[in-house]
Amino acid sequence: MSNEYPFIEIESKWQKYWNINKIFSAHDFKAKQKFYILDMFPYPSGAGLHIGHPEGYTASDALKRYKVSLGYNVLHPMGWDAFGLPTEQYAIKTGKHPAETTKINIERFKEQLSQIGLCYDWDREINTTDPNYYKWTQWIFIQLFKKGLAYVEEKPVWFCPELGTVLANEEVLQTSEGPRSERGSHPVERRPIRQWVLRITDFADKLLEGLDHLDWPDSTKRLQANWIGRSEGASVNFRVENSDKLINVFTTRPDTLYGATYMVLAPEHPLVSELTSVDQKEKVKAYIEQAKVKSDLERAELNKDKTGVALGSYAINPINNEPIPIWISDYVLISYGSGAIMAVPAHDERDFEFAKKFNIEIKQVIDDNGSAEKDTHGNLCSAYTKSGNLINSGDLNGCNSDEAKALVIGELIKSNAGKSKVNYKLRDWLFSRQRYWGEPFPILWVSPIDYEKIDESFKPDGDKVEALINGNICCAITIPESDLPLKLPSISDYTPSPDGQSPLSNASDWLNVYIDIKSGEIVKNPTSTSISASRETNTMPQWAGSCWYYLRFLDPNNHVEFASEDSIKYW
Repeated sequence: MSNEYPFIEIESKWQKYWNINKIFSAHDFKAKQKFYILDMFPYPSGAGLHIGHPEGYTASDALKRYKVSLGYNVLHPMGWDAFGLPTEQYAIKTGKHPAETTKINIERFKEQLSQIGLCYDWDREINTTDPNYYKWTQWIFIQLFKKGLAYVEEKPVWFCPELGTVLANEEVLQTSEGPRSERGSHPVERRPIRQWVLRITDFADKLLEGLDHLDWPDSTKRLQANWIGRSEGASVNFRVENSDKLINVFTTRPDTLYGATYMVLAPEHPLVSELTSVDQKEKVKAYIEQAKVKSDLERAELNKDKTGVALGSYAINPINNEPIPIWISDYVLISYGSGAIMAVPAHDERDFEFAKKFNIEIKQVIDDNGSAEKDTHGNLCSAYTKSGNLINSGDLNGCNSDEAKALVIGELIKSNAGKSKVNYKLRDWLFSRQRYWGEPFPILWVSPIDYEKIDESFKPDGDKVEALINGNICCAITIPESDLPLKLPSISDYTPSPDGQSPLSNASDWLNVYIDIKSGEIVKNPTSTSISASRETNTMPQWAGSCWYYLRFLDPNNHVEFASEDSIKYW
C-alpha cells in the first residue's frame, strides 16, 4: 500500500459533502450556544491568495471546527473587500472594466479557499462592489450627513501630476530624490483638494471612555489613548499687527504665554499669502514648494534640522501686547490643531532649536530652581519643559504652573482673546477619493438660491455643507433613499484629470440631473418644479464598505435594512 495521503480524492469528496449538507452553515435564532468568528475579508487581487491569507484563515477555521464539534451554532462567513485602487490601476493599464476584473479575481480566491479546505457559510457571502451591498453603505452615509457628521474641506493630499491622481500615503515612496509614486516612480507633491470628511473627533471622549470596558492588553489601550491624544489647554487668538486678522492657536501650556517670542504657521496655512511682506514673497514661495514634497512623518521628526522663513509681519501677544515675528516652518502641520503655534523656545524643544538657529529671543518664564544646564551667560542650553513657578510673567510671578494656567485663561476670556479648550491628536476622517472604482456619494450639489427651496428632509441637521464646484459655490443635499443604490456609471476612461478631478467628472449623462424641490425625485429633463443639480464626482474610500461588513454578514439578504434588529441582537 502507498503511504501517500490521497488528498485529491478524500478532500474533494468531503468538501462536496460539507457543501451539499451545509455542515458549516450558521442558523439564525437557534436556541443552542452561538459563536461568531469574523475573518478580515480579503481584497481579491489578480495574483490570488498570498501566504498571509491562509496563515490567519486556517487558525480561525480550526477554531470554527472545534466549536461546531462542541455543538455551537457557529457563524463564520466570508466576503470580498473589492473596491479600491489596485483594480482601477489595472483597468487604466489594460482597459478592462474593474467589475469584470473583480468578478474573475473573486472566482479565483473562492476556488483557492475551497481547495485549501476552509469551510465558510457561503450563503452569507458579500461583496462590497455589489449594488445590493453598497446601497447600505450609501444609506449609512446619508444618516451621517443628515446628523451633520459629514462636511467638505480642502485638505492637503499627495498628488502625482504625471499620473493625474491623488495617492494614499502607502502609495508614496520616500526616496533620496524626494517622494515618488509607487507606480512609475513619478514625483508627487502636496496639493489641497476638496474632500469629504467625517467628524469622528465628535466621538473622541466616547472612544476614550470605551477603552475602560475592553478586555485588551494595557499596552494596546495606552497606544489607543495616545492615538486619540486628548489634551486640555487654551485656544488663544493673536491679532496680526496693524490688522483685524486673528491667528488662532491651541496650547497645553497657557502658563508659558509670557514666553511666546514668535509664531509659526504651517506652510499650507490660509493666511500665509496675506501675511507675507513684499520683500519676503520669493523666499516664502520657494519654501512652500520645498514643503510640498515632505511627508507629515518626515516633517514631525523631533531631531530633524529646523528650517523656516520669516513672513515679514508681526502678531501681538495678547498677554503682554508685545509684537512677535510670524514665521512659516514645516515642523508645524496644518493637520494638527489650527496649523499655527505660539512658539515658547525656553520651554519647548523644537521651538528652542528653531530659535537658536534663527537667533530669536529665548525668554524663560518657568523657574528651574537651578536644575537646568546654562551657559556662562546664564542662558538655557536646552528647553526646560517641566512645570514650576512663573518668572518674567508680570503679575503672575511666583504662581505655580497649574494655578497660572487657570489665571491666564481667565485673563484671555476677559479680553476676548481666548478660552479653555480640549484638543485631540485624532483627526477627522478624510472620506473621499478622486477615483472611479468606489461607492458613489448619494449627494447632489445645487446653487445656494435653489438650496433654500429644497424640502428639509434632504438637508443636514447641522450647518449646510458648501463647496466650490466648477468655480461656483454650491450646497449639498442627499438623494432620496428610495433612489438607492446610486450605481456607478459604466465609463471607458478611468484616468483622473490633470487637476485631480475624479473620472466621474467626465460622465456628463450621469453627472447632470434635475431634482423636484418637494419630492426629491430625480429626473433627466427639467419641469416647472425642478432645479438643476450635479452629482458628487468623488467616490468613497475602500474602507467605507469594510467598516460595517461584520453587521451585513448577520443578515446579508435583507433588502429592507442593512441588518434586522433581531439578527443584530441574536448574534
